[in-house]
Amino acid sequence: MNRTKWSLTVFALLSLLLLTACGSMNSNSAAANATKAAAVNKGSAAPNFDLKDLDGNEVTLASLAGQKVYVKYWASWCPICLAGMDELNTLAGQTNDFKVITIVSPNYNGEQSAADFTEWFRGLQAENTGKNIRVLLDEGGKWAKKFGIRGYPTSLYIGSDGVLVKTAPGQNANEAITDAFKQIS
Repeated sequence: MNRTKWSLTVFALLSLLLLTACGSMNSNSAAANATKAAAVNKGSAAPNFDLKDLDGNEVTLASLAGQKVYVKYWASWCPICLAGMDELNTLAGQTNDFKVITIVSPNYNGEQSAADFTEWFRGLQAENTGKNIRVLLDEGGKWAKKFGIRGYPTSLYIGSDGVLVKTAPGQNANEAITDAFKQIS
């Protein structure tokens, strides 16, 4: 194989790996998400999750009624998720007109147990990485399935009326998140 063909093959494989590293989305889902994004506060009610945070405190979507909520589903094994931790920590520490919540799913889709995840994440917090991030535990992925989470990271944009306005796979920049919420009531 000549050098040019080898380089193109390596480039194609690396591109494919990057696209599938933390999950994928088919073109039908992309079209559906584009439609949801255009229809601000139109759509279906978000599943009313009932989860516990790392300290055992219960958090429900119903308890956040009247507030806009940004939910990020992620995994400890996902390199894209980990690369975005500092940015997510910054967003969670800012004063915004929306709540920032993250969810991981212990014992589901390759995630470690709740105890192991909590110990690992507490280590990050001790290093000031993730100190502002609130993590809810979706044991076994019950709510991930209801939200239709297909890969990590995935962002959910929920309006103050509880409507799931937008689902966005992949890493989202803080500016894009805050801009999206300016259009959501």
